[in-house]
Amino acid sequence: MIDLAALTSLRAVETHGSVVAAADALGFTPSAISQQVKRLEKQAGVALLERVGRGVMLTDHGRRLVTDGSRLLADLEELESGLHRNAGRVSGRLRMAAFSTAMRGLVAPVVRALLDEHPDLVLALAEREPWDTVDLVASGQQDLGIVHSWGDVPLHVPDHLVGVRIARDVADVIVPRGHRLAGRTRVSPRDLVEEAWIATPDGTICRQWLLRMYDGTGRAPRIAHVAMEFDSHLALVGAGLGIALIPRLGRAPLSDDVVTVAVHDPVPTREITVLHRASMVDSPAVRSVVDALSSASGRATLRS
Repeated sequence: MIDLAALTSLRAVETHGSVVAAADALGFTPSAISQQVKRLEKQAGVALLERVGRGVMLTDHGRRLVTDGSRLLADLEELESGLHRNAGRVSGRLRMAAFSTAMRGLVAPVVRALLDEHPDLVLALAEREPWDTVDLVASGQQDLGIVHSWGDVPLHVPDHLVGVRIARDVADVIVPRGHRLAGRTRVSPRDLVEEAWIATPDGTICRQWLLRMYDGTGRAPRIAHVAMEFDSHLALVGAGLGIALIPRLGRAPLSDDVVTVAVHDPVPTREITVLHRASMVDSPAVRSVVDALSSASGRATLRS
């Protein structure tokens, strides 16, 4: 009989492109993933992986097994969710991925109370960027994912995922206290065309939004420094090295050497959504987590 855990590992290899990347995503060692795939090959009686250069790729048999096996895994997941619903119990183990500010501003305040209320529930948390989170939930490697999308910057979500919007977050421009704009109540992108920015790396959703915000100005933002974490942005702004666009969700308390200025035309707004697979829609555990996050987002200070 086909080992379902090994099937999940094979699917992770296809999703992430290598045994090492699949191991990192699943929290196993590459050796453990290789052993699971070998066991699956023995059970199936056919080769599932083949070497290409220094890497591997799925054979035709491997791709067919992943395609058909994914439907089987979804059916089993739906069956399990229905059983839990009928039992009326919030229990089991859920894996949840979230971007960094959601982890700080939403997940951390919610999880302890949620686990205290439901002692049979186990949550495993991972910090991931939104695009990675979508892939991980879609491929079954995470059960829930919190993602964000800015304005009209698209975030493609596969049809077999369900999205529940839980919050709308706003970002402000953060400037040094002695900055020429520090006394303004609001600014537009046209007021910022000469400024030096501290930004997230190229290719991130927040960087894409900063670029899109400049549409119509005839200019592109001048990126002086790059840092992944918004806490680093705040420190660099406080040192007088530039300005930054930082969301309110999960934002650390501001020091006395920086000032927030609201932005308009457009207002930098992001939608925050919880994703899960449609096969888990009947799961009481999934529903409890989504409800708790929705309630927490209503209490969080996302607009000020």
